[in-house]
Amino acid sequence: MANLRLFLQRSLHRLPAVAYVATVAVFVWICSQFYLPGKGFTYLIMFGDQEHARYLPVLRATNHYELENSPGYDAQYYAQLAMQPRLSDPALTTGLDNLEYRARRILFCWTASALALGDPVRAMHIYAVQNIVCWLLLAALMLYWFPAVSWGNFLRWFGVLGCFGLCFSVRGSLVDGPSLLLIAAGLALAQSGRPWWSAVVLGVSGLGKETNLLAGAALARPSENTVRGWLAMAGRGVIMVLPLALWLAVLARWIGGIGYAGERNFAAPFSAYVGKWQETLGQLMTPGSDPLARMSALMLVALTVQFLFFALRPRWSDPWWRVAAAYSALMIFLGAAVWEGYPGAASRVLLPMTLAFNILVPRGRKWLIVLLLGNLTVFASYDALRAPARESFRVEGPSALLMAPGSGQTVAAVFDDQWHPDERSRLEYWRWSKGSATVTLRNPQSYALLVTVSFTIRCNDVREVGLWQEGFGRWERTLQRGEMRDVKVRNMRLEPGDTVWNFKTDRPPINPGNNDPRKVAFKLSNLEIDVLGRADDIPPRAMR
Repeated sequence: MANLRLFLQRSLHRLPAVAYVATVAVFVWICSQFYLPGKGFTYLIMFGDQEHARYLPVLRATNHYELENSPGYDAQYYAQLAMQPRLSDPALTTGLDNLEYRARRILFCWTASALALGDPVRAMHIYAVQNIVCWLLLAALMLYWFPAVSWGNFLRWFGVLGCFGLCFSVRGSLVDGPSLLLIAAGLALAQSGRPWWSAVVLGVSGLGKETNLLAGAALARPSENTVRGWLAMAGRGVIMVLPLALWLAVLARWIGGIGYAGERNFAAPFSAYVGKWQETLGQLMTPGSDPLARMSALMLVALTVQFLFFALRPRWSDPWWRVAAAYSALMIFLGAAVWEGYPGAASRVLLPMTLAFNILVPRGRKWLIVLLLGNLTVFASYDALRAPARESFRVEGPSALLMAPGSGQTVAAVFDDQWHPDERSRLEYWRWSKGSATVTLRNPQSYALLVTVSFTIRCNDVREVGLWQEGFGRWERTLQRGEMRDVKVRNMRLEPGDTVWNFKTDRPPINPGNNDPRKVAFKLSNLEIDVLGRADDIPPRAMR
C-alpha cells in the first residue's frame, strides 16, 4: 500500500512535465496543418492577391499561397525583403508599401536570407517558419523562469506561449514573436550576471522592432551607486542603441529616409484605449453580437489587469518590473491603428508586458484569479491558429512531378464560381456547391501524369449527383439525406493542361438551416490528388 501511494505521488509530480511536452507536441501538430504541398508554409505569410501585381518578379514567379480578395498583411513585405535584402533594388520600391519603414525592421529578413545562403525562394520559405522555430526556442528558454515542476509554473508558461499576441505572430509570420524571444534571452542574460551580453542581445533586437529597445529598461539601474557603476550603465545603453542608430543612418544615406510609424499608431493618453472599450462594449450589447467582439473583450480585460498589476505594485529594483513599466507607458499612448480590428495589434505590441506579468505575479492561491484574468487571451488563440482549408484539395506525390520546372506552377484543382468558399475543421476540408459545378484538374507538366483522385460526396436531401468528363459519366449515384459516399478514381491519365470535371445534380440547391443563409446542393470533402508517376503510354483505367 505504501509503495502504491509512493508510485501515485511520483506520477502526479510528473504530470506537469507531461503537460509541457504535450503542449509542444500539439503546437507542432497544429503548425504542420499549415503546410501546403508545393507551397510550403507560405500560407502563414498572408500574401494577398490584390497585391500580386506589385510583388517582386522573383516572388510572382514562385509558387506561393495568396489570400483571395485580400490586400494581405505585413509579413508579405518583410518576406520580400528576405528574398531581396539589397535595398538598392528598384523593384522593392514597388513591391513594398513603405520601404523605409519596413527596412528599419530588417533583422529577421537578414536571418532568413542568411540561412537561405542568399537563395530568394528558400529565404521566403525560411521566413515563413521563423516564428515557429522562435516559439519552440522561447518554450525552452522560459523553463529558466517556469521549470516543469508544478501546475502553477505550467499555467504561467502556457499563458505566454498560448496568448493571442504570440499565436497571431506565428499565424502571420510577424516580427513580434521572434522579438519576444530576443527580449527574453536578453533578460535571462541580465539575471544571470551578464549585463554586457544582455545589452548586445537587446541592441540587436532593436533591428527587428524599434520598441524592443524599451526592454533596455531592465539595465537602467547601475549595479552599484558609484561613478564606475553609472559609467557601466551608460556604456551598456550606448551598446543597445548603437545598432539601430547606425542602421537608421545607413537607411537615410541609401534610400533617403528612415520612414515613419504611422500617424495613427500613437494618440493622446488612453484615448484610443477608451475608444476600443466603447466600441467593444457597444458591440457586446447589440443582440447577436459578433463573436470577434468577445475576443476583443478578452484582450482588453487581460491587458487592463496586467497594466493595473504593474501600476499598483511598483518594484523599481526588479528588472522585469522596469520592462513592464516601459511597456505599460507605451500602452497608454498606443493609437487607434494598434487597438482597432480583431481583436487588435495591442496584444502583440505588448507581449513583453505579458511575459513580465507571468513572471512577477506572486505565487499562491489568492493571486490565482489575477493570473487567470491576465491570461484570458489564450481563449482567443484557437481562432488565430485555425489551419487553412488547403484550397479545398490536397496533392501528394514526388515533388519533381508536382511542380513544373521554371514556371512555379503545380498540380492543382481549380473550383469555378458555383462553389461556396472553402471551409475546414481539424479533421476535414470541404466546399459546398451552389448546384451543378465544375472542378478543373490542372497538370502543369509537358507530359501526362498517372494519378488517383479521391473525394467524399454528401447531401442534405435526396438527390442524384454525377461526375462527368468530356461527356463520359465517371460516377453517378442517388444519395439519401445525410449519406456520405467515398469516391476514388484510380490510375487516371491526367493530360498536360486542364481536365474539366463536371459535377451535375438533378435538383436545385436548398437552404441547409441552422441560420445559414446560403443555398447548397452537395458537399465535396477531402479532395486529394495522388500523383503516382509519369503516365507515358499507360491508358486510363475505369474507376472502381
